[in-house]
Amino acid sequence: MSANEQPTRPMARGRLILAALGALLLAVLIVLGAILPAEFNRDPLGVGKLSGLSRLWAPEDQTVDTTAGAARAREYDTPFRTDVIEIPLGDFMAGADRSELEYKVRMKKDATLIYAWEVIGTSEPRDFRFDQHGHTTPKPGEAMAVSTWKQAFGLKQQGALTSPFDGIQGWQFSNSSEKPVVVRLRLAGFYELIPSGQPGNEAGIVANVPAAQARPAP
Repeated sequence: MSANEQPTRPMARGRLILAALGALLLAVLIVLGAILPAEFNRDPLGVGKLSGLSRLWAPEDQTVDTTAGAARAREYDTPFRTDVIEIPLGDFMAGADRSELEYKVRMKKDATLIYAWEVIGTSEPRDFRFDQHGHTTPKPGEAMAVSTWKQAFGLKQQGALTSPFDGIQGWQFSNSSEKPVVVRLRLAGFYELIPSGQPGNEAGIVANVPAAQARPAP
């Protein structure tokens, strides 16, 4: 050993233990703060959320193809409108011409209608039947396209429909109770009311007036 060289002294045992504990603590922090959030979506310290490391675990974003299948957004030429139609129906003794009728609205293909109706005057669902359907209004000699949505007994219904063709959409309402009832129908969307006497409104129901004024006398 030359005169200028200094002998290497081993690290004190206490310092060695502290260094080992420090390295172990650092390794634990790296696992908890970086590896777990990035690789396993576990973030016990909250560091992954703050640093953005948790995004490394997340799957890639998926872009929705809005051109495939039913359109999620659409524009219409038909103006938006809302209406309330009160349809009076006689009891079953009044005869079919007073206790049941068909009420529809005119819709373009792919137009949307939001609806809600309820029956006032009876509390027994079996007393009232409805047939929700639609069809085209073809010229003589042309085939008719028909859409049947629901046939059931009940006192209320709400939902939305998109017309599969240019035509009329709506309901056949039938009251078989011992009392007259009123169907209160609320509509909103892109449709046109059908004038009195035309297919879909042969009964001549008038919209946006009280039930007593909504149906012409026989």
